[in-house]
Amino acid sequence: MSDKESAIKKALDNVLNGAIKTQDSIAVENIARLRRVHPEKTPQELTQYLNKWYLGVVTTTGAAAGATAAVPNIAIQGTAAIAELALFLEASVLYVLSIAEINGLHTEDLERRKLLVASAFVGESIAKGFIEKGVGPVSQHLGKLIVSKIPRESIKAINKVLGPRFITITGTKTGTLVLTKQIPLFVGAALGAAGNHVFARMTVIATRKIVGPAPESWSNLRIPELPSDSSPKNDGK
Repeated sequence: MSDKESAIKKALDNVLNGAIKTQDSIAVENIARLRRVHPEKTPQELTQYLNKWYLGVVTTTGAAAGATAAVPNIAIQGTAAIAELALFLEASVLYVLSIAEINGLHTEDLERRKLLVASAFVGESIAKGFIEKGVGPVSQHLGKLIVSKIPRESIKAINKVLGPRFITITGTKTGTLVLTKQIPLFVGAALGAAGNHVFARMTVIATRKIVGPAPESWSNLRIPELPSDSSPKNDGK
């Protein structure tokens, strides 16, 4: 990987980490607002609403960047790709944390949020493999384990291994820089609306498997307690 590619990957990693840190409070406020605006919607209906919103937003941003990629100027293409991917990452993080919030899986611990988002991005089966290597066999939804059961030191260790798998950068035969998003089974999704839609659908499926089905009603919602070794305010907010 060239110095330029490394710099771009680092910039995108920073965008992702920043989104994981800041989108938490936005997700909480977003769900509270949606419940006020749509008091008749059950958790399941609100989840379906967010699924449609997420798929629509990321597909639109992908189409815009895909159109810009047709311009024969590498600098313009690179700028558009980075901007598009940044928006994509932020929307994806907000989606995962919002769905978790609907299911009562809220944590103010940054490391736990990182693992929750990472698991949704790489897929439930892959994330489960990494987690089981760190803490042994698991038999319930990963979201509950991540938020309230796995010791924080184990969470940090898993993040160090799983975190770098978010973003890869490859070059084409012509030397044009291409940013690709890594999806379950590590298949590179092409930049553009189609690639974004595929990644988003995978994220929707993985998120549901990780956090579990939405409760039938808000009265069934239970907020899990944090384990004693957690540090809820450790992310510098």
